[in-house]
Amino acid sequence: MRDHFELRDADAMGRIGSLSVPRAGVTVETPALLPVVNPNIQTIEPARLSEEFGADILITNSYIIRKTEELNERALTEGLHEMLGFDGAIMTDSGSFQLAEYGEIDVTTEEILAFQRDIGSDIATPVDIPTPPDVSREQAEEELGVTAEALADAEAFDAGDSEMLLNAPVQGSTYPDLRERAGRQAAETDLDVFPVGAVVPLMNAYRYDDMVEAVLAAKRGLGPAAPVHLFGAGHPMMFALAAACGCDLFDSAAYALMARDGRYLTVRGTEQFEDLDYFPCSCAVCTEHTPDDLRGMDHRAREDLLAEHNLHVSFAEIRRVKQAIRSGNLLELVEVRARGHPAMLDGYRALLDGASDLEREDPVSKGAFFYTSHESARRPEVLRHRERLARLDVPDRVLLTEDGEPNDHDYDAVWRVVPPFGPFPKSLSDTYPLTAEVPERVDTAAQRAAAEGVAELAEAHPEASLTLSHDGWPAHVLEAVPESVTVETLPKAREREE
Repeated sequence: MRDHFELRDADAMGRIGSLSVPRAGVTVETPALLPVVNPNIQTIEPARLSEEFGADILITNSYIIRKTEELNERALTEGLHEMLGFDGAIMTDSGSFQLAEYGEIDVTTEEILAFQRDIGSDIATPVDIPTPPDVSREQAEEELGVTAEALADAEAFDAGDSEMLLNAPVQGSTYPDLRERAGRQAAETDLDVFPVGAVVPLMNAYRYDDMVEAVLAAKRGLGPAAPVHLFGAGHPMMFALAAACGCDLFDSAAYALMARDGRYLTVRGTEQFEDLDYFPCSCAVCTEHTPDDLRGMDHRAREDLLAEHNLHVSFAEIRRVKQAIRSGNLLELVEVRARGHPAMLDGYRALLDGASDLEREDPVSKGAFFYTSHESARRPEVLRHRERLARLDVPDRVLLTEDGEPNDHDYDAVWRVVPPFGPFPKSLSDTYPLTAEVPERVDTAAQRAAAEGVAELAEAHPEASLTLSHDGWPAHVLEAVPESVTVETLPKAREREE
C-alpha cells in the first residue's frame, strides 16, 4: 500500500480502505464522497455537511480562492478550515478545471501548491492538463507530457512540515494505452492520491463504457496499492459501477448544480422535480415534505431542500456500496444499477470486458453468487473457475451432466455441469462460487458459458474421454463444445421437446 492508504475489504476491484490525512488529523474511510463546496456560493454550509450528512472530507477550488481578493485574504489570514467552518479533511483543486473550461489560467504548479499549503489545504493538486475525450493522439501525448512535468514539479515541491498530501492526476484522453502509461508514471512518483481526470465529458454524454475503459486502463498502470479518485463523479447511479472499477473517492457538485435546475437525484437517474407527484425516497426532506410543499416555496428554499435530498441519496448510495463490498455482492448491486439506464448497462458490459482485471483482485471466496442477468455469465468468478479446470485431475472416462448421477453407468467419474460455470467434480459442489443461486429457467448466456467451460476442460485434458449430457441446450450453444466431446440430451429434455 501507499504510506497513507490501507485496504480492509474487497470485492471485484471495489474496496473499503482507510486514507490517512495527517494534516487534518483524520482518517477517511473509502469509498468516500467529497461534496464540492463553491467558495463563493455555499448551498449547504460545510459544518452541516459533517454534522447532518456524515462528510469527513470535502473539496473546494483553490484557484477561485486565490483569484478572489476577499477570499484570498480570508484564507491566508484565517486558514481554509476556519474560513469554511469544516473540521474534516479538505482537498483543493488547482485551476485545471478552469483550464479545461476556459483554455487558460495564470498560475504555475509551484505557485498554486504553495498557495494551497499556505491556506491549510490537506490534499493539494498540481496544474495538470485535463485532455478531453476524442482529441488526436498527437494532442493527447503532447498534453500528457505537460502533465508529467506538473507531477515532477509536485514531487519536487517543498511542503515543509505541513504534512500536506499531493494529488497525481492521471490523464490520457480516450486512449487506454496512454491512460495506462500515465498511471504507471504517476505510481512511480512519491505522490499520494491518484485522480483519474477529464472523465466528466464522458459522464455528461452518458459514455459510461468509455469511462470504464479509461479507469480500468489507469488502474492497470497504477496497480492495486494506489488510492484512486474519479474526478467529477457525482451522480449516485454510477457509484457502484465506479467502485467496482477500483475507484475510492468521488467528488460531487451535482447535488447543488442539479438542485439549482430543479432536478431530483435517484439511484436510477435524474427526475425533473416538476414532474413528481410523490417523492420515492425516505430521507429527511422527502418524509417531511411533499412535492406540492416544495412547489409552494420560493426558489431558494426549494433549491436548498432539493440539494439536501440530492446529498442524502448520494451518501446513502455510498453506504450501500460499502455494505455490498463488505457482503461480497458488489457486482449484484452493479447489475441492479445497470438496469436503470441503457448507458449504465454499456458501462457494466465494458467492466465485464475487463473480467481478467477484476479476477486478479476479486476475493476467491465470498458468501454467495447470485445469477441475476445474462451478464452474470461473464463475471470474474466464472473466468476463474474455467482457468482452474486445467489444475484438476481428470479420470479416463467422465460423464459431465446437468442431472444427477445415473443409477447404472460405466464411467470412471460423474461430474456436475452447472451453467454458467460448466463442469466440476462433486467434491467441489460446496465451494464458492459453485454454490451459486441460479434461476430454474437458465438463459442461453449461462449455457454458452458452461459449454465454453466444457471446451476448456477438453483442451486442458485431451487424453480424457468426455461425455456431456445437457438439459436441452440449443444448437448455437452446443457449437462451443468441441467434436472430441460426446454430446447427448437428457431424457427429460427430450420429453419436453416431444
